[in-house]
Formats: sequence, C-alpha cells, structure tokens
Amino acid sequence: MIEIYLFVNPLGGICLNVEKDILKLVETENKKIQFRFIPLVNMRTINDLIKLFEIPPHDIEQRNKLFEDIYSAALDYKAAQLQGKKKGRHLLLGLQKAVAEDNIPYSSELAEQLVSEAGGDLDMFKADRQSEFVKESFQTDQQIAREMGIVKHPSAVVYNYTCDRDFGVLVENCESMDEIKKLCDTSEENLQFIHETFELNHYNEPRVPHGHLHLL
Repeated sequence: MIEIYLFVNPLGGICLNVEKDILKLVETENKKIQFRFIPLVNMRTINDLIKLFEIPPHDIEQRNKLFEDIYSAALDYKAAQLQGKKKGRHLLLGLQKAVAEDNIPYSSELAEQLVSEAGGDLDMFKADRQSEFVKESFQTDQQIAREMGIVKHPSAVVYNYTCDRDFGVLVENCESMDEIKKLCDTSEENLQFIHETFELNHYNEPRVPHGHLHLL
C-alpha cells in the first residue's frame, strides 16, 4: 500500500495541477494508493505568496486579505469534508480553479455555491463552517505539517509500505509528478534504489537530506 500526503494552498493553481495529477495516478495505477490533501497556511507560505504576487511587503491590507482568504478557504474545505471526501475535493478543486484560473475573487458565496454543486447540505455546511471542531481540525493539520517538517506548498510525503521498513519521503516544491511517481513504484529495482539512497530512519527521527527529497 502507498500513502500520499499532499500539503496545498487551498487557492493555488500549481497545487490544483498536482492534485489532478495525483487523482489520475490513483485512477490509473493498479496498486492501492491512499491520499490526503492537507491545507497548509503559515507565515512562511504567506510570505512566499506575497513575493510571488509581487505584493509590496509593507502593504498590511493586502497581506491580511491574502491570509484571511486562504485561511477561510482552508476552513471551507475542512467543513465540506465532513460531508464526505468527494464533496471536500469538489470544493477544494473548485475554489482553486475559480481563483487561480478563472480570476474569480474568493468569497464565502463562492464556497457555498460549490457545496451546492457537489450535492452537499448547505445549512449543515454553514453550521460546520463556524464550529470549533472545524477550526481544531485545521490546527491538527498544521501540527501534522510541523511534525513532518513541511514549510512550503505544494509538498508531498510518500509512504511506500512495499518496503520492508516503514518510512516516508518528503518531496518539496513538487510541481512535477516525476519524483512522486518514482516513490510509488513498487518494482524490485526501484525499492532497492530507495533503500540504497536513504538511511532508513523511523518517523520523527532526524531527516536525511538528498536534494529536494528528505526521509522522515
């Protein structure tokens, strides 16, 4: 079995493309792949986006608006997930496409429209969206990111349990699927490559760097 954790900007176009590629990978591979898209929001990611969008560093209003929109979109996603993973993914990919590709400004109305399109219960979504449970669930995601050493999006952690010892490999800035696909390869040759390239440390032990790949 393979597990993929993908840490994303809930309004990001690059993350949208990687998510689509992972969904295609799951559909086309004949092996069991479990995956999870996790919204990542912290000061590092916000600062990276400020540079990307060329927002003046002293423009507090634009900085705050950027943070509030991304944080709000993350909570939308967590609330929609309570009605099922597919509804959550529909909202996430829909928000990213609308904002990053169609240049539609983020709004709560946009999120609610996507929930309705997915066949979700809008009243339930609105109630969940304001709940402490959803906020705590978001904070749990950020804790997972910190424990895995995630500081950028999109970043992925891949666990290939075909190996005789369990470890995860972190792929930073995974705009290409090449490294992720290689880590999902269960051929004897590739598994031997992984063993030879990385020291087999257990989760939460020091990571071993190798380019953009890190062992967890």
